[in-house]
Amino acid sequence: MFCAMAAKLQSLAYSSRTPFRVYLSACISSSSCATHTEDVSVNVRNPKDSSEYEQHINVLRNKLVPENLIRVLDHTSDLNLAVRLFKWAALQKGFRHTANTYHQMILKLGMAGNVQEVGAFCLNLVKNRCRGAEEVLVALIHTFVRHCRINEAMTVFENMNLGIYKPPVEVFNVLLGVLVEESGDFQKVLYVYKEMVKAGIVPTVQTLNYLLEVLFATDRVELALDQFRRMNKKGCTPNSRTFEILVKGLIAKNRVDEAISVLEQIIELGCQLDLSFYTCTIPLFCRENKIEEGVKLYRMMKASNFAPDSLIYGVLVQCLCHNLQLDSAICLINEMMESEIPPAPNIFVDLVDCFCELCRINEAIWFLEDKHVLETPPHNALLEGCCDAGKVIEAYVLLETMSERNIADSYSWNIIIRWLCENGETRKAYELVGRMIRCSIILDSATYSAIIIGNCRLGKYENAMEVFDQVCARCWVLDFTSYSELVGGLCDFKETQEAAKVFSYMSMKKCSLDSFSFHKLIKCVCDSGQINKALRLWQLAYYSGTSCSTATHSTIMYELSKLGRTKDLFVFLSRMLIEGCNFDLEAYCILFQSMREQNQVKECVLFFNKMLNEGLLPDPDTLFDQLSFIANNSQLCMISAAIDKILSNGEVLSPAMHGLLINGLWKEGKRHEARQLLDLMLEKGWLPDAATHKLLIGCDGREERSLETLVSDNSSTHDSVSNILAEGLGDK
Repeated sequence: MFCAMAAKLQSLAYSSRTPFRVYLSACISSSSCATHTEDVSVNVRNPKDSSEYEQHINVLRNKLVPENLIRVLDHTSDLNLAVRLFKWAALQKGFRHTANTYHQMILKLGMAGNVQEVGAFCLNLVKNRCRGAEEVLVALIHTFVRHCRINEAMTVFENMNLGIYKPPVEVFNVLLGVLVEESGDFQKVLYVYKEMVKAGIVPTVQTLNYLLEVLFATDRVELALDQFRRMNKKGCTPNSRTFEILVKGLIAKNRVDEAISVLEQIIELGCQLDLSFYTCTIPLFCRENKIEEGVKLYRMMKASNFAPDSLIYGVLVQCLCHNLQLDSAICLINEMMESEIPPAPNIFVDLVDCFCELCRINEAIWFLEDKHVLETPPHNALLEGCCDAGKVIEAYVLLETMSERNIADSYSWNIIIRWLCENGETRKAYELVGRMIRCSIILDSATYSAIIIGNCRLGKYENAMEVFDQVCARCWVLDFTSYSELVGGLCDFKETQEAAKVFSYMSMKKCSLDSFSFHKLIKCVCDSGQINKALRLWQLAYYSGTSCSTATHSTIMYELSKLGRTKDLFVFLSRMLIEGCNFDLEAYCILFQSMREQNQVKECVLFFNKMLNEGLLPDPDTLFDQLSFIANNSQLCMISAAIDKILSNGEVLSPAMHGLLINGLWKEGKRHEARQLLDLMLEKGWLPDAATHKLLIGCDGREERSLETLVSDNSSTHDSVSNILAEGLGDK
């Protein structure tokens, strides 16, 4: 009986306001309900006193009953005045607020967004334990939810839980539904669900579906799957909506294989699926290129007597075409047209692309004729297929047919013009452009881009620049390919000024250039001694989104270093660091050399360590020069980790480099490290030079013993060892 009443109240909450109050008046009574009531609406609508508050008081003073107060509150637009009237009524002798009056006041406050006041009045309603309070609170929750007043509905719910009331399961589900759909706030959803558990209310499958939705939405996938597995233990059988949420959530999290497992489970269980499941999941599987699952669901959908719509047909045909299952796609198209569902032009485009990829171009032409397709996009796709297959004559014939039917646009003409230009047939392309003009087809940027490519392919860059000037005059932009070919080709012919002009114009139009062509441009500009222009072009690259390679950065750095512009080099370096650019080996060597020329020892040490930390190792000669500079400035102790990396790479080491490191470390007081290096040197069969021997002899007998052992073991080097020892002793 209680559930029946709750359901009836829920339906009433969606009806007009007056019937709802009439119903409450009939079932809720108070001590003042016996007082005579009359309609005070006329007096409320036509106030005679200067003070609206006093006027309402005068109206109610001798006729204060809940129904009259509700009418006054209903016609009071001033919210503060309504609150004053409500509080005034509470102080009147013999009057007691009912659930009806609270309902009217809370509703006005909630619809005005006064959440705090809603909470206060709900709390009073609960404390006063008015008859019918539970039904009123339930009705308020439904009303606020219906008007998307989530915070107000939650406030009513929270205060309802403070009392002795136990909301029906529909209230929990309504709140869960709006929280999941409108806000996705996991904490609020969890709060409502916990309150449901504490109240001992058994969840429905709808409850658990909402819980699954929010778990997937907040990346709690494992928890969602665990909740799904436990649904039967909670007395709920998964329904179509449950499986829809699972499949959709798993695919969204790139767990497609698990989604397929869920689909297999659905088939095993023989679950009755509704239309929403099919319209949601078939496109999802097709977009993941899971054609087998898509077709399987399509057959299940047909077996359930659901009629596929244009979306389902479209994604299936597209997926079949991408998998080159052309015959199956044609069957679907035939079925679609028999069902009087007109295929969209993009579906025919997919089919034509599939025909062309399978080299069945003649069949594609016949297919469009047979289906009476008169849209431009499928025919343009067929034109591209003809050109790609080298069937230019068929393309010309098709273009003539399209022109006769008035379905050829400028893109149709540009397809053939572009192919002619890319294949060195620029003269024929110009002839076709002339026909375009005679047919009143407006030339566009795509036409000019094609002509520029044609001239570039023939090395006619002067003609290409004339066309480009016309592009600039019309404020158009070139496409990416023609832009790159023009800049790269001009650089190959050392037309630096023209290449820079093209790049500057396109960059200001926010068009990016490929990194290889841009590197060509920067190198040409630097080779011509225009480093300032190179820097300006580099700044434009970032403005337009052009990617700069490490080689491009190294080229600019080398030029700045060569010119001795250390300050500008540091500014350039700072900008590179801010942009997060990577350094290559050449860049580090340039920086080291530049800092070396300025005798910036600390900076040299810094760059050397960074270079080695990134696994970059210069050639032996360059490495020796860098180590010599660091050793001469007694900074080897600052690159100890880098030295270890050098020692681990035996290919770059030499006796001279060992001697350099031994001498440098010894002079810096790192005698232990120096002795270790000497041992490594002797293990390799290398002998220290005279200077190194002179430095070490007499300091530790171990070195002499090592040398003596080496001499006795290697007679072929006896003379050289003796000479070294004699030279060292003679100099003492």
